[in-house]
This record gives sequence, structure tokens and C-alpha cells, in this order.
Amino acid sequence: MTQTTPTPRQSYAERRAALQSRFPDGAAPGGVGLDDILQLQMQNSFDTHLDIARAMSKVMRADMAAYDADPEHFTQSLGCWSGFHAQQMIRSVKRLRGTTKGAYVYLSGWMVAGLRNRWGHLPDQSMHEKTAVADLIEEIYVSLRQADEVEMNDLFRALNAARKAGDPQAEREAIAAIDNFESHVVPIVADIDAGFGNEHATYLLARELIKAGACCLQIENQVSDAKQCGHQDGKVTVPREDFIEKLRACRLAFEELGVPEGVIVARTDSLGAGLTQKIPVSQQPGDHAAEYLKWIETESFSGQPTEGEIALWRDGGWAKPARLPNGLVRFKEGTGRARVIEDCVASLNDGGADLIWIETDTPNVAEIASMVAEIREKAPHAKLVYNNSPSFNWTLNLRKQVRADWIAEGRIAETDYPDGTALMKADYDATDLGREADARLKRFQYDISTRAGVFHNLITLPTFHLTAKSVDELSRGYFGEDRMLAYVATVQREEIRRGISAVRHQHEVGSDLGDSFKEMVGGDRALKAGGAANTMNQFAAE
Repeated sequence: MTQTTPTPRQSYAERRAALQSRFPDGAAPGGVGLDDILQLQMQNSFDTHLDIARAMSKVMRADMAAYDADPEHFTQSLGCWSGFHAQQMIRSVKRLRGTTKGAYVYLSGWMVAGLRNRWGHLPDQSMHEKTAVADLIEEIYVSLRQADEVEMNDLFRALNAARKAGDPQAEREAIAAIDNFESHVVPIVADIDAGFGNEHATYLLARELIKAGACCLQIENQVSDAKQCGHQDGKVTVPREDFIEKLRACRLAFEELGVPEGVIVARTDSLGAGLTQKIPVSQQPGDHAAEYLKWIETESFSGQPTEGEIALWRDGGWAKPARLPNGLVRFKEGTGRARVIEDCVASLNDGGADLIWIETDTPNVAEIASMVAEIREKAPHAKLVYNNSPSFNWTLNLRKQVRADWIAEGRIAETDYPDGTALMKADYDATDLGREADARLKRFQYDISTRAGVFHNLITLPTFHLTAKSVDELSRGYFGEDRMLAYVATVQREEIRRGISAVRHQHEVGSDLGDSFKEMVGGDRALKAGGAANTMNQFAAE
């Protein structure tokens, strides 16, 4: 597929000239000013959210090509469960880096189930309403576009102030800032779970997510009506032919809606899934069904099957699949890794997936790298999305890895550091082992991207845990002895010192934007909120 970059926005001068040619008298009907039209046009970053999906798919394709050229150019995202979380994350990235490039938003089905459905806080088992996912994508992009509007309004205010002051240099600088403005709109990697039904249901839901703005859909190979969180037990996978049909459903939705560069992430949960619901029919040796069936655990028997039993011809004799009382069929112990590799190759080579996602039980760079090496023997273009999951005990996992490595290298004795959960103790934070584990954590995403083919690193549930921690921190102080000091010291003072724009909360939600529009239509008659009595003036931008 051809790699392209987004179409450049028209410059201020180009737009101004086009308006002047339409309205040579310098105003539109009703006395509407050309500069006002120009501002509204330029702060409206996208006409529709489907336009966002088309543009962001090009961004992702360009990023994927850059990663192929240099694996240090990996991308990152945090899972956000509201538009405001996503907006503040991208604002923070832009303050830090001066650009939003390489930063995405992850939309987690877990957080939609846990926080964004009408039935309360639910587990990650596809129990939330289908519409909740599309609604959240829509909300996130409304918030990101509003950040564009607010920031662009500030730039136009600076331009107007320069003109009133008769300062041509400041005017040129303001126009340059407008022309070089970078949108807060970034790609969303949207979790469509296991498709919420059959392949047609998957297609219908995929269309809604794309229309809401999603350029990237992540779908997993679990059974829809038995879906479990990837870090829970009881996962049941579907035959590869079934999963390929759902990948096709997503591709058809992208093509129908004019998003040919839409990105599909095929996730396999086979590493931790020991069950299947269906025994597929093999048409010829070595096909997907045959490769799936070879991992089924069986029990041999002599004679004929009993009433109601199922039999497989295996190794020159009859065998019966090992089944649970509920009819689910077990895979052989220890076959998860091999099934993962086969899943990924099938999804990439036959399902048309662009990226793969391997759900693991521990964060181990070497383990992922070894699987990717095998996958790339048959699918050399394989690239991964990796879940830096809060379900991992990162401190314990990395400390245990360091301990095992150092014992194997002869650097320490087994008795120098305890095994198991005792390694979590704060006593080990300042030890050599604790510092090495933290150093590995710091470079984990770099290591897994350069060594294991991970194009995109994400954390699924960070804003869930951050909200819980932050509210607990404020509540403990505010309802405890510190009262107002708790809010000021832990929230407001930090917002001011870090330059977090949300400290001016009226401005952040568009109060100044509203004032500008009132001036456009009412001039001196405008009743504005941003006058001298506005307490937000205490937080005036420096």
C-alpha cells in the first residue's frame, strides 16, 4: 500500500486571498468580517470525523514506514476513558516535545466496560453496549478539536493585538505561528474486543467506529460471547478461519467508507488461552483447520465411540477430544507459544492484518523477541503493538528478572536477594538490584521496540489507576489535617509551575473562544466573560 503524508493545510495568506477574491468589498453579506471567517475556517481542523479517520490513517502509515526504516522511531499511547483525559495527555505531549508526532490515544475496551457503560462498573467481558465505544471515540475527537480551537483562538488574538499595536514584526510572527500550528488530533487505536458477535456484527460495529474517527481497529481472536480480559483465566479462542473472516469484515468497513489506509491490529490471546469452542473442519493437510486441530488435547480409546462422543482420527487411530462439562475443548499443555506464532502468521499473511498484538503473562523482552523472530521467518514484515499492561506487577517482574540474570552470571548468590514477592519491599529500592530493575523499566519500550519489533507501545489502563491514586491523594489531605493546603500543594501549585493550561479552567473549556465569537457577530455590543472581573486573570499566561 502506498505510503502518503497528510495533505498540507492552506496557509493564512492563501485563505485570505481566496476570501478577498470572493468578497472584494472586504466583508461577506451581513457585514461578516473576512478575518473572522478566516479564523473560524482555520480553527476548524476537520469537517467530519470520517475525515479524521482518513487523515490519521495516513499518519499511522507514515509512522509505520518510519519505524521500518529505523526501529528507534516507535510510537506510544496511553489509554484514556474520557475526551478530557485524551485532550490533557496530548496537550502535555505538545508542551514536552513541541509536537504531537509519535503520540496516539488508546481506547481500551476494558475501560469502556469498567467506566463508560450504563450498567455500572463491569468486567472486561464484552458486556458493555456496542455504542459506548463509538461514543467515546466521538467524544475524544470533539475534545481534541476543541483544544485546536482554543489554541488557534489565542493565536488570532495575538495577531489582532499586533495589528492594533501597529507592530508588523509581531504580526508576521503571529501569522507564522498560525501557519505552523500543529493539531492536537492524533490517531486512535480503538479496541473492538472480539467483534461483539458474528462477522456481520463486527463489520457493522467497525463502520460506526470508523465513522466516529477511528483509523485503527484492534480485534482479538477470542469467542465473542465468552470473551475475557487478556490477563484473566478462562479464555476461549476461535479457529483461524473464523478470525480471518472478522479481519476481512474490518477491512471491508474501511474500504466502504473510503479509508483504504485504515490499520488493523490482530491480537492473539493464545498464549494464555487453553480452550476452544469449535473444532474446525480441515479440507486438506496443512490448512488452517489442520494446524489448529493438531494442538487439541485428545484421549485415545479402543473400539467404537460411545453415544454422544466425538472422535478424531489421529496418528493412525481414533482419539476423542478432551472436553469440559460445558463442551469446551482443551488444548495441549504448553502449546500456547506455538499457537501464537501460527496465529500471527495467519493473521498477517492471510487475514491482511497490518500489525499484531501478542498478549503475554509477563513483560519479558527476550521472550517477545524470540517469538517475533519465528514469526518473521514466514511474515518478514511483522510489526507489533504491545500492551505495557498495569496487570503486570512491573516492579516484581523486573526485579525477579534481574535477580535471575545475575545469579546465572555468577554476580550474586541465590541468598543475596529473596525470591518471590519479598522483592517488592521498599528496602530494595536503593539497592543495586532495585536500581538495575528501574533502569530496565526506563528503557523497556526502547528495548522491546528495537529488539522485538514493537512499533507501538501502549498502557491500557493508566488513567483508571491515575484517577484512583490522584483522588485518593487529594481526599486524604483535604478531608484530613491539611484541608485547603492539600488542594493547593498537590494540584493548583503544580499546575501553575508546570505550565498546565487547565489551571485556567474557564479558558480551557472555551470561555475566551466564546468571547471571540461574540465579538465577531456583535462587535462592541458583545457581552464578554473575560473582562477585568474574571478571576482567571490571576492565572494570566506569561
